[in-house]
Amino acid sequence: MRLSVALADCRVSLPFPYEARTAFAGLEFRSLLDSVFFAGGAAPTLSAAVVCTDISEALAALSSVDRFSVDFEDDGFHLCLGEREYIFPLRESLLSAGFFPEELIPLYRALFSSRKTALVADSKALYHRMRGCGTDVTCPVEDVSLLRYLSDSNVRTSSAKDFVRDFALPETHCAYAIERAYTEALERMRGSEEETLYRELELPLATVLFDMEETGVRVDEEMFSVFSEKYSAELAQLSETVYSLAGMRFNLNSPIQLSEVLFDKLGFPTKGLKKNARGCYSTSAEALEKLAEHHEIVRVILRYREVQKLQSTYIDGIRPLVRDGIVHTTYNQTMTTTGRLSSANPNLQNIPIRREEGRELRKLFIAREGNVLLDADYSQIELRLLAHFSGCKPLQEAYRAGKDIHATTAAQVFGVALGNVTPLMRRRAKAVNFGIIYGISAFGLAKDVGCTTQEAQAYIDRYFSTYTDVKEYMDENVRFAKEHGYVNTILGRKRHIPELKSSSYNVRSFGERAAMNMPLQGSSADIIKLAMLGVSRRLKAEHMRTKLVLQVHDELVLDAPYEEAERAANILKEEMEGAVSLSVPLTVEVSSGASWYDAK
Repeated sequence: MRLSVALADCRVSLPFPYEARTAFAGLEFRSLLDSVFFAGGAAPTLSAAVVCTDISEALAALSSVDRFSVDFEDDGFHLCLGEREYIFPLRESLLSAGFFPEELIPLYRALFSSRKTALVADSKALYHRMRGCGTDVTCPVEDVSLLRYLSDSNVRTSSAKDFVRDFALPETHCAYAIERAYTEALERMRGSEEETLYRELELPLATVLFDMEETGVRVDEEMFSVFSEKYSAELAQLSETVYSLAGMRFNLNSPIQLSEVLFDKLGFPTKGLKKNARGCYSTSAEALEKLAEHHEIVRVILRYREVQKLQSTYIDGIRPLVRDGIVHTTYNQTMTTTGRLSSANPNLQNIPIRREEGRELRKLFIAREGNVLLDADYSQIELRLLAHFSGCKPLQEAYRAGKDIHATTAAQVFGVALGNVTPLMRRRAKAVNFGIIYGISAFGLAKDVGCTTQEAQAYIDRYFSTYTDVKEYMDENVRFAKEHGYVNTILGRKRHIPELKSSSYNVRSFGERAAMNMPLQGSSADIIKLAMLGVSRRLKAEHMRTKLVLQVHDELVLDAPYEEAERAANILKEEMEGAVSLSVPLTVEVSSGASWYDAK
């Protein structure tokens, strides 16, 4: 094929223009941004960035703009009005120039009570900061990090400093960088499903999450001591058992000493194990699990680590974060590629629930005085979404009839009558049902259910031959992602999957699994967020004192006064089950109790 472009037209000259640098930043070619390719490349700047000693000038300029951008940095408060950035430095002492934080409160009140639109990097952080200043935010707010996240969930730039770097701006132009990032992101998604998702879901959800963070969840502080004593006693007992089996005492928390004991002193097999940088064989959980079946000491060590993690993560980790009997987690909207919320400081979403002792940790979280906790979660929401998206008639009919989906799958896969399904058959069918969602391999399934790889592959093959629509749906997701570079959720949230173009087989395989799973996991995230908005609006509209206090994946928890409990439970069930309309019913069970454990 002859190209219509002359070779001379392909010549490039250095430095590249600023527009090329912006494109590199958008593609996250971070290591190249400060290279010689852009030496001499000038970034568009403001007409002025001035350090202010009087807020009256900024207040006067506010009347001439429709919107403003703000940023809070260590060097002070940044405010961009039109083509000028005002910097209000913070004082370090009475002798230094600038403002004490409280001296800026009149400026905050003028800004955030105006009818102008405020552009910020993080709306929820703004609400917290203004609450601390006793200032209400009543003006419209635009959250630039949410906009950029919705345009590409793989992007992790979320602060003004990130935006400064992306646009190659001077370090003083923090607020202006927010303005630039907002303009670019909005132009890119104008009129798209992502903009609708931003306006109708993510932006209002930030306010709901702010309220949840402010409210917090009450904890039973005495239970920390109960769990701590329990775990400490078991750790001491497990340590002595290990020492006895090893025939010596050593530092059980030292990977080097543990490796020497297991592989040098006791002579355990090392086939398939890797050595670390110090030349010792790995003692990771994965490595030890290979030995656990044949060696008691390894099983005890794994148990020791399990208990130690419960102690350090959930007791020692959470207790220092309790304030006046309340713990306030922080919910993150932009940390996952699927749209799921995450939480931090403390992370309340990774409390283990598969085993009873993990579930017992929920006893730490209790209702406020005179209240009760209401807990509701979606039943098998991702499997129901699979039935909906794939159009698989047997799955849809089973859910509409209220059948046990795992027993139904077992009967289909194993070719037996429903009444003849054994607990083992159901357990394996359950593993297949949930494994299919994540594109599980025969090897992974075999490990989960305790069978051979050949048996596991036979289960998967029989599943797909029974539910052919599911197989076609999964394959179509991968095909669509390879063609378009992304997949969608039920509300149009996109996940871009560049891994599908990787030269690495393992990376491409990960991308294919992501393409299969994202529409399901991402849609479940969309739905729980819709439910949170619905619950919050209903509680406020009906002037109730009940508060939404926890969100954990497909589960919501309310803290309700006794006299409101029944009405709040009905609202919770109605809003969760009615969040979207599917071809199969969304079902929710609501339970109550004095603690999160009792309510679950």
